[in-house]
Amino acid sequence: MRNSTNSPQIAVAPMMDWTDRHCRYFMRLLSPSALLYTEMVTAAAIHHGDADRFLRFNEEEHLVALQLGGSDPSLMASATAQAHTYGYDEININVGCPSDKVQSGQFGACLMAKPAIVADCYRAMLAETDRPVTVKTRIGIDDQDSYDFLKDFVLSLVAAGCRKFIVHARKAVLDGLSPKENRSIPPLNYERVYRLKRDFPELEIVLNGGLDDLARVDEVLEHVDGAMIGRQAYHHPYFLAELEQHFNPAWEPPTRSEIVLRMLPYIESVVRKGEPLGRVTRHMLGLYSGQPGARAWRRYISQHAHLAGAGPEVLLNAIAAMPAAA
Repeated sequence: MRNSTNSPQIAVAPMMDWTDRHCRYFMRLLSPSALLYTEMVTAAAIHHGDADRFLRFNEEEHLVALQLGGSDPSLMASATAQAHTYGYDEININVGCPSDKVQSGQFGACLMAKPAIVADCYRAMLAETDRPVTVKTRIGIDDQDSYDFLKDFVLSLVAAGCRKFIVHARKAVLDGLSPKENRSIPPLNYERVYRLKRDFPELEIVLNGGLDDLARVDEVLEHVDGAMIGRQAYHHPYFLAELEQHFNPAWEPPTRSEIVLRMLPYIESVVRKGEPLGRVTRHMLGLYSGQPGARAWRRYISQHAHLAGAGPEVLLNAIAAMPAAA
């Protein structure tokens, strides 16, 4: 799925405990065209819990994709049907998360070793929606770390109908590394992802992993269809605005202080409904990263957002507390 411009697809990765609806609303202000992904939601949680809690989002977030975790085709199909009614633009299967908890539930990266199960889930999901159903995966797991292994996995999903793959260009080490370590210790292997695109030019291939500057994104996009930004987008969110202008030069990026002002009505609405201010502002701490006064910005918000009655004024006061003009 392409964005509304003619530029390459830029996406923000699904990040557990980070890319919730407040984070995505904030990021949309920084990038009008990026495809935003939810944090992973398990199909079982949607089936057995409060589906609205997991599936609701702000209309301003479009384009927005739901990432699902699971290995039961019936549950994945049910979750997809509900996601369709909510209006998600894409539904994505998580075949990349390496955490112990995810492995114990038999989904995430361990499913690379069980492509038939993923294919069964894919077919069941595809029957419930006309929106794209996609797969996010690693390049390998443990000692199953060859191009042929990745190729065979992809082929099994192509046979089921998949035409878009988001590939984290690191293998997952399922026994011995933590999820955090899995995001940095296994070496990046962009060439394996590039080879996948060369061998399957008809597929849409999006690369994820280590994309932390414009030059690297440009380099990657010479070989694949899209770039997915993860931690860089969260810790240095203004990078999304820089990317947007880079690929859409006619777009005038808002200043950081303008982004803050545009967030105020949303924050006021959220707080009025009883949500603590900190649930929104925690995603904004990196907005001034690398700028004069960034530390004062983070410190003021961290010290005041949790206080009783805290509201939008905290952000205005945080800007005022910065030693340099925002």
